[in-house]
Amino acid sequence: MVYIAHVRENDQEIQTVSEHLLGVKRLAEVFGEKLGLAHVAGLAGLLHDLGKYTDVFQEYIIQVAFHQEPAEKKRGEVDHSTAGGKLLFSMFHNKNNTPQEKLLTEIVGNAIISHHSNLHDYISPDIKSDFLRRVRDKDLEEYPLAVERFFEEVITEKDFKQYVYNALDELMQFIDSSPTQIFFLTKFIFSCLVDADRTDTRQFEEKRKEVQDSQFGSLFASYYQKLLNKLISFKKGKKGNEQINKLRQELSEQCDSFADKPSGIYTLSIPTGGGKTLASLRYALKHAQKFDKQRIIYVVPFTTIIEQNAEEIRKILEDDIHLLEHHSNVIDDEEENDELLDGLITKREKLKLARDNWDSPIIFTTLVQFLNVFYAKGNRNTRRLHNLSHSVLIFDEVQKVPTKSVSLFNEALNFLKKDAHSSILLCTATQPTLDHVNHSLLKNRDGEIVQNLPEVFKAFKRNEIIDRTGTQINNNQLADWIHSNAESWVNTLVILNTKSVVKKLYEALKDGPLPVYHLSTTMCAVHRKDILNKIKKLLKNKTPFICVTTQLIEAGVDVSFKRVIRSLAGLDSIAQAAGRCNRHGEDGVQDVYVIDHADEKLTRLKEIKTGKEITGNILARYKKVAEEYDKSLLSYTAMNEYFQHYYKKMETDLNYYIPKVEKDMTKLLMATRRENDYLKAYVKKYKAGFPLVLTGSYKTAADYFQVIDQQTTSVIVPYGDGKEIIAKLNSVKRIEDLSKLLKRAQQYTVNVYSQALRQLNQDNAIVPHLEGMIYELRENWYSEDYGVDFKGEGEMDFMSF
Repeated sequence: MVYIAHVRENDQEIQTVSEHLLGVKRLAEVFGEKLGLAHVAGLAGLLHDLGKYTDVFQEYIIQVAFHQEPAEKKRGEVDHSTAGGKLLFSMFHNKNNTPQEKLLTEIVGNAIISHHSNLHDYISPDIKSDFLRRVRDKDLEEYPLAVERFFEEVITEKDFKQYVYNALDELMQFIDSSPTQIFFLTKFIFSCLVDADRTDTRQFEEKRKEVQDSQFGSLFASYYQKLLNKLISFKKGKKGNEQINKLRQELSEQCDSFADKPSGIYTLSIPTGGGKTLASLRYALKHAQKFDKQRIIYVVPFTTIIEQNAEEIRKILEDDIHLLEHHSNVIDDEEENDELLDGLITKREKLKLARDNWDSPIIFTTLVQFLNVFYAKGNRNTRRLHNLSHSVLIFDEVQKVPTKSVSLFNEALNFLKKDAHSSILLCTATQPTLDHVNHSLLKNRDGEIVQNLPEVFKAFKRNEIIDRTGTQINNNQLADWIHSNAESWVNTLVILNTKSVVKKLYEALKDGPLPVYHLSTTMCAVHRKDILNKIKKLLKNKTPFICVTTQLIEAGVDVSFKRVIRSLAGLDSIAQAAGRCNRHGEDGVQDVYVIDHADEKLTRLKEIKTGKEITGNILARYKKVAEEYDKSLLSYTAMNEYFQHYYKKMETDLNYYIPKVEKDMTKLLMATRRENDYLKAYVKKYKAGFPLVLTGSYKTAADYFQVIDQQTTSVIVPYGDGKEIIAKLNSVKRIEDLSKLLKRAQQYTVNVYSQALRQLNQDNAIVPHLEGMIYELRENWYSEDYGVDFKGEGEMDFMSF
């Protein structure tokens, strides 16, 4: 008899269970070998779909694939992911098994039973074990039959046991038995399995077996030479002998020399405007060649930086194919278990199989996406994790890591350095003191690339901070002040702390004598890019105008205004705002005004409010003892003091506290057995010892994790090619074409908060596509001025773009 794993929808060709299990095993071995864990990952691949050997699954797949009967007929009867975990548990998690064998069983077993959902809790807040419920307690009617067929068709029982012992040897060489490392190890194995499963299924659907090639050494060598050629052209150019460009050249050369050092966690504290994008790329390309790294990953706080940096690097490297921009997940991550979808490769399944695993040699992504890989629910996120190993990761504007995620961020980087053979570069003019907190970052000693930092910061001084916070100012007063000075200032950038105040100021200014531009996160990436291009043209022509925006412009956006006004916030934000003023030192020293805005409501913005208070204290102290700060509010000394005070004041907020379970997320994931309150409660409740080695609450933690405070959903907006992309997504059939479209669609999406999404749905402004996996915004709800327009009065002049 032929046992079916998948059926292609277009030609009803079948992939057998044995073909799929062995195919996933081979791919998982390739992925797992990156950490010396080929057999551990391969074991998960070998067992993950063992339950497809049951008659009930075979009847189900035949019905839906060949007789078009609805899958709902077998709902609840086609659990095919439990059997593999159950087999492993029954053979290697008994009284006579060693703690190491049990540990292997729990790590691999969790990946197997979770590959259609999220990793399970070993023990949960309700003092139960979802893991044990599946692998030990769940009754699977045809389980013995499935196991018999598995040992007949796929691997003999003797060879299987030997494979498990090979996996055990690898695990013992890898682990240090800390709960923190074991959490990341479990995530890594889960990542290998999910990506191997989806890749093998996609290759079957596309009728090809591609080679998994992660060796990009020759590509990095050609990129490095192109970059050096570009830097030489800068040096020989008209402005090559200007002091600021000589400084940039010197810093770039320091990065080149530093790349010869072994992988670690290093800092690159280049002042704003010091050329850190190309300097960090120079480090990454040279280091990747010398130490055989598989990819280079830029992680940035805002999508605006992705757009700019990717375009700059793409032009220099003369390559559009091998650079991936990953802004957000266009497909809505379904929360329910998707096990029932596995088998027949439908349009919905193709969307999930689309290449979304970060296997490109150079990747640009956001802090949100990076943190989601390690901590968020949805196996689409975790799928990418194994590709972070053996990489160079460059964190641009690292000070923007959300405060509540600082400990989680540090632990992820420590794992990448210690166990995943990656090198990490923290780039910013305003380095946070991440090594001075609990769950501290394991930076390398003498890990700062830039030599003589205080002198370098002095040499890059291009503006003066003017403190105007003595008296609060409201929006009307601010508008009057700007109107009265705007022409003499030529071009003015105003950065405020909240979107609502920015929008009101824009409305107050737009009927004035000068052109006014507005930037917002409610605009899609292409829309913002179009506005920034217009702004850059006006700046180049020295045409008077005004730009009002939130902090999205502060990090990495290459613009240079004559005058900047910044609402009081953290000192790092003020420094970044100052970096948009006189960026290239073209006008001597220019003024950056810091104001205290009366209309901003910061009650729910604790990070901004706390940063504002600490900066206010430093401003007051600076007036008395300016020499202690090297007579600069933006000095290295001032910034270091700011962050030490900030993290001390926010100390209780660094570990991602979850109110609903009254526990830090670090405790849910990384507590020792002695620290685990749930474990103590289990012993008291059941009057027995807890039967598992691991005690993490992985599913609970993922369920509550959100990088930003509210859940957002990506919505494709009717700007530019947005409508065309929606039409193509509805009609395209090939997975490869879907992958390309989904990447392109990211540029035309806006992340909408859940409350706003509900309102848009009530107003019939949202059109769902592909069974609610993708959302489209109707045309009247998108505005040229504001982006997503919640009043439904949007008007777009599409001909002008």
